Amino acid sequence: MKLVRFEYENTPRLGIVKDTAVYDLQLCGLPFNSMEEIIEGGTAALSEISTKTKNQEAHFKLDEVKLLAPIEKPGKYLAIGMNYAKHLEEADKLGVARSKHQVWFNKQTSCLSGPFDPIEAGVTEKLDYEVELGLVIGKTAKGVKAEDAYEHIFGYFVANDVSARDWQFHSPTFTMGKSFDTHGPIGPWIITRDEIENPQDLKLRCLVNGEERQSNNTSQMIHKIAQQIEYLSTAFTLNPGDLIATGTPEGVGIGMEPQVFLKSGDVVRCEIDGIGAIENTVA
Repeated sequence: MKLVRFEYENTPRLGIVKDTAVYDLQLCGLPFNSMEEIIEGGTAALSEISTKTKNQEAHFKLDEVKLLAPIEKPGKYLAIGMNYAKHLEEADKLGVARSKHQVWFNKQTSCLSGPFDPIEAGVTEKLDYEVELGLVIGKTAKGVKAEDAYEHIFGYFVANDVSARDWQFHSPTFTMGKSFDTHGPIGPWIITRDEIENPQDLKLRCLVNGEERQSNNTSQMIHKIAQQIEYLSTAFTLNPGDLIATGTPEGVGIGMEPQVFLKSGDVVRCEIDGIGAIENTVA
């Protein structure tokens, strides 16, 4: 199931997407007021949505609505750094010290934006892109073992971990350079866990103005998804609706020789097979 938030006549609404059709959950008589309510409702909520929309006629065409970030106000947006071997080599060249542990940082949730919203550079002079597989926690996770981790995932999305590289290194946590407003486009929807047979075998790519910059497979992650959830939940509780960005492969602008950063008018497209694509223009 593809769950969306969308805007129609200036009003945010909840829906599901089937092919190129959008089904408005409110018009289907469903009681949900936020994506968080659906996530917390789990399989029971998804079953109710499936039943109520099964014989329903579509309310909109996909190109008639504006898609919003598929979740409103998650409690956390956590991202792992240097999680693909060749991207780790890029970091080596930049003098970023390797760690014996998983490297995590926060993206402030105020950075979230829609799958086709513009990216505002703000004050950075080194604007960069990072395609990543994102996931949504669906069930409270604390002290979870890797073998049980997938039970705590609600679904997946495409993420662009937009980075202000000059600000990223103002402090060792990376958070400043990862959290500018509009630097968290996600979507185009949340696809539920049951729709993705193996999230550790998905092709992901990033194109800038049609030129492929990043291309790899989630099978090449150093720390797999289950290990990430185990590590994080050892330290603190992951709550329903929390977001995790699972790492980016090589090919980022700061790693190129010479370095190439995004400029006004550039179009950044991030794609993951089986999920979809987001596309954002630099304002």
